[in-house]
Amino acid sequence: MRHRSDVAPARNLARTAAQGLGFASEACEEIALVASELATNLVKYTPGGSLTLTPIGGPEKRGLQIESKDAGPGIANIRQALTDGFSTSGSLGVGLGSVNRLTDEFDLQSRPGSGTHLTCRKWIRARPTASKDCPLDFGVASRGKTDPNGDDFLVKKWEGFALIGLIDGCGHGQRAHQAARTARHYVESHFDLPLEAIFAGTERACHGSRGVVMALARFDWEAATLTFGSIGNIEARLLKGDTPLPFIVRRGILGAHAPRPVVATIPWDPSNILVLHTDGLTSHWSATQFKPLWGKPADEIARELLRALGKTLDDATALVVAPKNP
Repeated sequence: MRHRSDVAPARNLARTAAQGLGFASEACEEIALVASELATNLVKYTPGGSLTLTPIGGPEKRGLQIESKDAGPGIANIRQALTDGFSTSGSLGVGLGSVNRLTDEFDLQSRPGSGTHLTCRKWIRARPTASKDCPLDFGVASRGKTDPNGDDFLVKKWEGFALIGLIDGCGHGQRAHQAARTARHYVESHFDLPLEAIFAGTERACHGSRGVVMALARFDWEAATLTFGSIGNIEARLLKGDTPLPFIVRRGILGAHAPRPVVATIPWDPSNILVLHTDGLTSHWSATQFKPLWGKPADEIARELLRALGKTLDDATALVVAPKNP
């Protein structure tokens, strides 16, 4: 692949391959964009290279691998190359950052003078079915120290599962807001991956930003389990429940060489009440203080926690999972 005229055929071939494997139409266009970005990089920055498309997986899990190899000058600073807005050619500099966000697995190996080898994979989204409705209610309350708010959150429900996330951009103001939004966008685009993979992708996506701390909790109400992982100082507490949460929180900042999270799965009783909150709420509280809130809707619980525990000198957010009222 050496000429600009090679880019369009690569894009079209990737789209056709994705369609043949059974990807949804939106995913086919994302795969076509990834191939286009990688082919453009080969033409722009190297004397030539190869772009290989390979079906992967089996009957239970299928996907497409896109592999780019070249013997060009290599990348001196991989972290910088993954940062949106960085470019050595005067372009918008969104290529590798968008490839990371649009694919499910991403591996980049490069050294100056030794070329670049990039492998990314995208999997066909499974469509699980659930035999019962979600028994959980979700609520959030948030306020920023300044505008815009440096905290962000997400609640994603699909058949049989729910994923919640609480994200705190480091610092305050616009740069913290941008970092938190970048992390949320990545998580929303990869919500059904294993939590370890979501954290790894968020780490890459937040390179060049202020960085974030983040906690993710996935509920499987068919299996009655909770899977949790956290990097940084997001607080996870039970407002109602018999067993203390046995989770290990890793200190660090996603986007700044964060460690891997310790991800654990535990049984989950849907009558429990889970609270996640940023450090804009004081951590010095006990569940007995808020026993009158048991049985209230999740958004009402979140608002009361923010009112009672929120600090005025920090962004503050409470995210609550409670039983759904009949």
